[in-house]
Amino acid sequence: MLSQSDIQRYGEEGQIVLPWRIPEDMISRIERRTDELLSERPDLSADYVPGLPEISEHWLAVACVPEILDAVEQLIGPDFINWGSALFGKPANDGIETPWHQDGEYWPIRPLATCTIWIAIDDATPENGCMRVVPGSHRDGTLLPHKTVEGDYTLYRTLEDSSGTEANARDVVLERGQISIHDVYMIHGSRPNRSSRPRRGLTFRYMPTTSHFDYDLNDRLVRERGIVSLAHRKLFLLRGVDRCGRNRVVDIPSNLDAFWAPLELRTAAE
Repeated sequence: MLSQSDIQRYGEEGQIVLPWRIPEDMISRIERRTDELLSERPDLSADYVPGLPEISEHWLAVACVPEILDAVEQLIGPDFINWGSALFGKPANDGIETPWHQDGEYWPIRPLATCTIWIAIDDATPENGCMRVVPGSHRDGTLLPHKTVEGDYTLYRTLEDSSGTEANARDVVLERGQISIHDVYMIHGSRPNRSSRPRRGLTFRYMPTTSHFDYDLNDRLVRERGIVSLAHRKLFLLRGVDRCGRNRVVDIPSNLDAFWAPLELRTAAE
């Protein structure tokens, strides 16, 4: 799946775009599922919907696409868990900003070793608020100080000192169906969407099973930083075994193919 130069670039820069993309028939069904979700659940934010498998385990079908799993295995090893996901909607004309941050600021995983795939449902461009990354910002393996910010943001923790970040950032421009993958320590964010086109993206989070989901740390992050609890997240062992033996893994649902079925067939299957 990934060439040695892809793997080397990921190690050096902390983010790459995969050489494989989601086929149009699959991305169309992801798009339809997204529209259905927001239509059926008006209580959800059109900008940010976390924890998709906790809403419906069928979303795990996207996390289990073999080409995605192959790439994840090449980058973090043969034993790994999907523990989280989110829809970043960023609607046309009013999609809000995601401030500069590192994902590890929010995540109770130790040792902190994980990666995120980001699937473009729409073309992602500078005009509609594509993700922006700071290449190489992951290499020290250090979480920088963050602070809580007030205002209209997708996330509410941001770097205390972001001087120089803007000058060193690059846009992750993606076509519909393309996939970016980035490291847990990567500094990244996105601008608001001021364009007439939406910028929807679907993310899935993977952790090697040499790490564990730390529920005590989760509780401490909630108390000390005001971070939303992630204790309800399901840990799906997608490949290999739980090397540390400390993760509360759950079984992968048996009917994930229903996600990809045409609407009339899927409805009957469900």
